[in-house]
Amino acid sequence: MLIFLSMGLNSSAMTIQLQVDMMKENAKSRGESVSPSSSGSNGRRTIVPSMRPSTSRKTEGVSRPCTVCGSNSWDTDEVRGETSCSECGYVAEENMMDLGAEWTNHSGGDDRSRVGAPTTLTLSDKGLSTEIRRSDLTSGAAKRHGMSGKALRDWRRRQRIDQRSKTRDSRSRNLAKAMQFIRDRGDLPPQIEQEAAGLYRHSVDRGLVTGRSIRGVSAACVYVAAREARIPRRIEDVAEAFDMVKDVDLKELKRTIRLVSRFLGAHHITGPEEYFERFHSDLGMRPETLGRVRRMWDIVKDDLSWQGKKPSGIAGVIIYRASQDSDSPRTQSEVCKVSGISEVTLRGLLKILNQKLSEKSFQ
Repeated sequence: MLIFLSMGLNSSAMTIQLQVDMMKENAKSRGESVSPSSSGSNGRRTIVPSMRPSTSRKTEGVSRPCTVCGSNSWDTDEVRGETSCSECGYVAEENMMDLGAEWTNHSGGDDRSRVGAPTTLTLSDKGLSTEIRRSDLTSGAAKRHGMSGKALRDWRRRQRIDQRSKTRDSRSRNLAKAMQFIRDRGDLPPQIEQEAAGLYRHSVDRGLVTGRSIRGVSAACVYVAAREARIPRRIEDVAEAFDMVKDVDLKELKRTIRLVSRFLGAHHITGPEEYFERFHSDLGMRPETLGRVRRMWDIVKDDLSWQGKKPSGIAGVIIYRASQDSDSPRTQSEVCKVSGISEVTLRGLLKILNQKLSEKSFQ
């Protein structure tokens, strides 16, 4: 019985070997074909290669047809590092190297990134060093992280030491203070915040900060960056955010804004139309009122009577006039509160607006 079993296995092995040999011969015959009509004057025959395999189906390691069955369909096992033919199972390559990034996570979290955050101008060292954030050391954050009172005090002490170790010279300390002003009080989108930080760095290089307060130059850079990005900001709003509400501080801020604009080439002039959407949103008005505001401004915007008037005041009076024609009018005090003008100024501008609209027969 053992003799018959061994004879059966030998016959099966011979049959498989014959099939493999036949498949190799077929693949070789398909790989090269001789064209008798392509012989040259010297009597040589030109070998015409077979059709180029589709590059869309090749893998990084294998781009040739299978040497066993001639197929060009490959399966790649990234776990085992093998590339095998999807038709006959022939393993063409094994122990392949993974040339991609390493995504091993040693911290046990979901984030597999092995790099830090991108560089940013809003940090004094551009984010190239580690940082202990103050937002992670508040009472609420400590409770979420399960920190005790003693641990919270220790981490706050470490944060102070870490901050002092990065700002040993006066230039670094001033830059860190200015960047913190821009981040905490600028209230800008991230991209515009980067622009404001870049303007401050250029101001330092030009020597504009010397003899002026860091708070004032930071506020001026925030205002200029918002103005260049067509984000409406009144000088009074920026001054309030930076605690510069006194008359002396406000005059200093205006002078610094003019200085920064002149030296850094930021000469965009804010128009009343840039305040329309903001005032419309602050007053909670209906959408169709904004369309009437724009039509009204298109009629009177070329008149010379608006020269020398505050853009926010012009936007406020047009908003007020359009609200009076709607089913939800706003009072003068409400409009003056969002536009930053007095009611006397509003009524004076309203007379000019009504006169110009009557001349244009606006309905």
